[in-house]
Amino acid sequence: MHGLGNDFVIIDARGAADPVTPALARALGDRHMGVGFDQLAVIHDDADADARLTFWNADGSTSGACGNATRCIARLLMDETGATRLRLRTEFDVLIAEDAGDRLTRVNMGQPALDWDRIPLARDVDTVSLPLPGNPGAVSMGNPHCVFVVDDAEGADIASQGARFEHDPLYPQRTNVEMVQVLAPDRLRLRIWERGVGITLASGSCACAALVACHRKELIGRRAEIVVDGGTLHGEWREDGVWLTGPTALVFEGVLSPEMLR
Repeated sequence: MHGLGNDFVIIDARGAADPVTPALARALGDRHMGVGFDQLAVIHDDADADARLTFWNADGSTSGACGNATRCIARLLMDETGATRLRLRTEFDVLIAEDAGDRLTRVNMGQPALDWDRIPLARDVDTVSLPLPGNPGAVSMGNPHCVFVVDDAEGADIASQGARFEHDPLYPQRTNVEMVQVLAPDRLRLRIWERGVGITLASGSCACAALVACHRKELIGRRAEIVVDGGTLHGEWREDGVWLTGPTALVFEGVLSPEMLR
């Protein structure tokens, strides 16, 4: 599936053991010898929610949250069950997903973590304006983010800057990196470098982090249209969390070969 080009392999492990290991995630994530994905998502049974979700990056590391994958799985389960509202458990929290009409799906990504030790950062610093070149903001949406406000997102060198700041010592668990341009008080242009992946066309958690960081810098309100390389998402920071709305697409279904699993 994909959400605006942010693409996922989704494994339905309900009623079965979780087959995913770091080695399998890396093998499936290889776009030449595997399938290729920005994130691998696994659906598990859960006693108190509609499903439990886990996420993997293409380098075999885990990702605590993935907004677009959560929306994709919500749409998958809604189409399967006819439900219009779901509770999905992630490492971060139990997230609420809803049918937004017109085949759009929205998910409440929860409240952002803004304290330095919850993001987490290596030391106590101002998370609105970090002591790094460009004074980015720091946010966690269940995974860490480093948000740079730039004059020209199109011309931003997201490849070199993303690779550099993903591994900055201030972020002990590495970080996602965003370059965001404020186009209007309710419109952002966003370029994305995902931790453990690289440049991606879209990212739900990155879009939410950009909205929160820009609002905390008093550059925008609490609601914005967020233009990413793959299209447009809509974000709103409400009292109950950051809601993310956008389209999803089912591309194909398949079965992994015994050779690949070995």
